Amino acid sequence: METDARRAGPPAAAGLRRRVFGTPEFARLWAAQAVSSLGDWLGFLAILTLAGRLGASAPGASVGLVMAARIIPGFFLSAGAGVVVDRLDRRRVMVVTMFVRAAVVATLPFVDSVAGLVLASLLLEVATLFFAPAKEALVPDLVPADRLTQANSLGLAAAYGTFPLGAGLFALLAEVAERLGTGQETVAFTANVTCYVASALLITTLGRPRSRAGADGAGPAAGDAAPPPDAPADVTGRVPVPEPAPRPSGFRQVVREAQEGWHYAFRDPVVRGVDVGLACGLIGGGMLVPLGQPFAEEVLGSGPSGYGVFVFALGMGVAAGVGGVSVLQRRLPKARTFVVSCWATGLALLAGVSMSSLTLAAACVAVMGVFAGSVYVLGFTLLHEHVEDELRGRTFAALYTLVRLCVLLSMAIGPILSELLDELSRSLVDRRVDVGIEVAVPGVRLTLWLAGLIMLVAGALAGMALRGRGARRPSGGGRAVGAGSVEKVS
Repeated sequence: METDARRAGPPAAAGLRRRVFGTPEFARLWAAQAVSSLGDWLGFLAILTLAGRLGASAPGASVGLVMAARIIPGFFLSAGAGVVVDRLDRRRVMVVTMFVRAAVVATLPFVDSVAGLVLASLLLEVATLFFAPAKEALVPDLVPADRLTQANSLGLAAAYGTFPLGAGLFALLAEVAERLGTGQETVAFTANVTCYVASALLITTLGRPRSRAGADGAGPAAGDAAPPPDAPADVTGRVPVPEPAPRPSGFRQVVREAQEGWHYAFRDPVVRGVDVGLACGLIGGGMLVPLGQPFAEEVLGSGPSGYGVFVFALGMGVAAGVGGVSVLQRRLPKARTFVVSCWATGLALLAGVSMSSLTLAAACVAVMGVFAGSVYVLGFTLLHEHVEDELRGRTFAALYTLVRLCVLLSMAIGPILSELLDELSRSLVDRRVDVGIEVAVPGVRLTLWLAGLIMLVAGALAGMALRGRGARRPSGGGRAVGAGSVEKVS
């Protein structure tokens, strides 16, 4: 009877978990990510509220300083963080950084100045710089190769799908705070700490991946096999990895390994193609955030509610794109679909900002969201499949740095460029041109057209890098980064 029960398979719940997540280990990692992301959003909203209250005389400047503190560390520390992630047990890195984040957030109810809040934000961001690449580097060790696309779709849902839940919970905590006679931010920070601790405890239950056997000193450590800067690519476009050698320690070695990681990111065709498609595409796509509202008001005449329609359409489109890629993952040529999606995202943005109707513009933004979600999921999947374990931490740290830089550029340059182009359009054509029909060309529309063109250029560059390149890791034997079948991109 016992034998028959075993043959019958796992219980229904376990079977469902395996079908959805691939492995029980990834199910726990996903749960940990979802819980920590919920805490992130609660803490983010509470920090913004606290910044506005502490800097009452200039709330906008206070919030700007806090946001800058969440962006700047990545430009200076992410490379070193990637090296650390490649050297150490990634589970331990995640657990330690999660407890560090919990400890920092626990001090926030006692912060009484903007300077203290900025310092706390800096520490939180430094911890996140270690946590994020460690999590991404661990995913391929927990999920079968044929489930990586699905895993990345679930990861995106955990990271951003928890925002509405976090916003709703933050609003409910105002009622709790009133009953307790304390501030809303204090209750939110307490919930944030609880989420981080729960996430850390979930991560401790993960099994130790076999590929990390040397991370604790029992064997060759991760990072020993990084390709030297002058390593030639073989005929398949792969960068060969030398056999492990004794590795010295110290600051110089960390710098050298960080340089190797960046060199690999720019030299390897698949990594370069994904980085260009994701990061450079965000220079264009990110401009929609600061310029969406003025576009809705100035061009469409829809008022502030129009921007809300755009945000909703974009969110629904991203959800549809992520779900569609997850369902069709086995049938999709990933590299080709990634490039096509980059192109389609730019075309949809160009079409959307060319419309004079809110309904049509929102429909195009929804289509843009579909392909943007596809770009994100497929880009991360290509990196997971292509990059060997020894370089994953540095590869994802480099990607996150590029993404942050490009988002910052888009949000900083977009409004300035819009003002400059508006003055130019006003002086040359009085902000209108006649092409059979009269078309309004204010600066905001011209800037968003330029954003769409930038996204098309990003797609073209990604296509050039990925043409004829494979994206699967070797099934065994060799030590080549990104070995695998060739998937031609036309």
